[in-house]
Amino acid sequence: MTEHALKTEALPFRMVPLTPVIGAEIEGIDLRKPLTKDIFAGLRAALLDCKVLFFRDQDITTEQHLDFARAFGELEVHPFAPSKPGYLEVLAITHDENNRGRENTWHSDVTWRLEPSLGSILRALDVPPVGGDTLFADMVAAYEGLTDDVKAKIEGRTAIHDFAHFRRGMRKRGMSEEQIEEFNRAYPNAEHPVVRIHPETGRKGIYVNRAFTQYIVDMDRSESDALLEHLYAQAAIPEYQCRFRWRANSIAFWDNRASQHYAVSDYFPALRRMERVTIVGDKPF
Repeated sequence: MTEHALKTEALPFRMVPLTPVIGAEIEGIDLRKPLTKDIFAGLRAALLDCKVLFFRDQDITTEQHLDFARAFGELEVHPFAPSKPGYLEVLAITHDENNRGRENTWHSDVTWRLEPSLGSILRALDVPPVGGDTLFADMVAAYEGLTDDVKAKIEGRTAIHDFAHFRRGMRKRGMSEEQIEEFNRAYPNAEHPVVRIHPETGRKGIYVNRAFTQYIVDMDRSESDALLEHLYAQAAIPEYQCRFRWRANSIAFWDNRASQHYAVSDYFPALRRMERVTIVGDKPF
């Protein structure tokens, strides 16, 4: 595994790593204020190095949340999940006694898109008294930890990604097949490399996930299933992970191109209310 390589003494803020490979808390930044050129450059470098950044005690407005995210790129609107009233780019994620958490699967966001997201910025509004942590896994370190034999099997391979579980939800809510077909046309299955080369760092990482990947192209289905299971399992190895305990006004900003995450659903029936803004990415290669 490759440990953090960023020279933190040159940064215009304090960075406290959570583990040797992934995650860092950022101190000394007030996200209510516009980012200076130096702070933006430092955060971008820190994100590439650490895969996920955490901020505490950021009592920001929705507009400030959006402004922070827009500094890193164009924002996307999620076609299936509920948005905050009046803010299409803000995903509203609320779980309580009437709506149990369901994000407890290792995944990268929206890999069913032809151009999946660069990353997401998630803010905690209400958190359970205990539980509801989020885990993050470094998929670059996970790739580097594979055996040479497995690396050879997946080199140059592609896999199909689909929004299948959203489709199942549509049917449960009574949406017609004609309406669902409109979504199928708007969001056709995406074919992405099993091993993605990060567009900014050039490093290789595992780019399949249990939530959205369906099968490896041009491979016997049983062999594909077995190989995918092995690749999925890498995210669950603790040496590749960090775990973040939320407090109100905490923020996580992750690089969706190089990490996966898992929202622990152990807090039912307590309230957990979050808002997420997602940055448009590019076509994986």
